[in-house]
Amino acid sequence: MKGKDLTHFDAQGQAHMVDVSDKAVTSRVAVAEGWIRMARATFDIIGEGRAKKGDVLGIARLAGIMGAKKTADLIPLCHPLPITKVAVELTLDPDLPGVRIEATVKTTGQTGVEMEALTAVSTAALTVYDMAKAVDKAMEIGGIRVILKDGGKSGRYQAE
Repeated sequence: MKGKDLTHFDAQGQAHMVDVSDKAVTSRVAVAEGWIRMARATFDIIGEGRAKKGDVLGIARLAGIMGAKKTADLIPLCHPLPITKVAVELTLDPDLPGVRIEATVKTTGQTGVEMEALTAVSTAALTVYDMAKAVDKAMEIGGIRVILKDGGKSGRYQAE
C-alpha cells in the first residue's frame, strides 16, 4: 500500500463514496473464495441431504446470489452496480471437513465487483451456518478473500 491513499476518505479524512464518473466503462470480473468448517457429523448430514431445513447447498447458493445483488445496501460506500452474472459454487470438502465456496461476479461498469463477490461468499457461508446451527454451533467460517479481479484501470489481480 506504500504510496497509495485510501480512496474512501477525502482530504479532511471524512468517509465518502468514490466518484467514478470519469472512469471508463469496462468489463469487470471478480472471484472470491471462502470456507465453512464443521464437525464430521454435520458434514455427513449436509452431504447426505438429511438437514431438517432442506437443501443446504442449494439454498446457500441462492443466498449468495442474493447477497451479491444486495451488496450496495449492506456496505455503506459501495456503488449499486448492474450485475450481469453471479455464480456461486459450493463444494463439499471432506478434508476440512466442510464446504468450500467460490463466487464469480461480472459487470460492465465504472467500478469493480470485488465487494459483490466477497458478499456472495460471506452470505453463502452464513446461510450454511444458519441451516446447520441446530446440530453444530461450533462451525467456523474463514478464508474469505478475493482470488481474481480483472478489468478497469488497475488491471488484473490474481492471488498466489
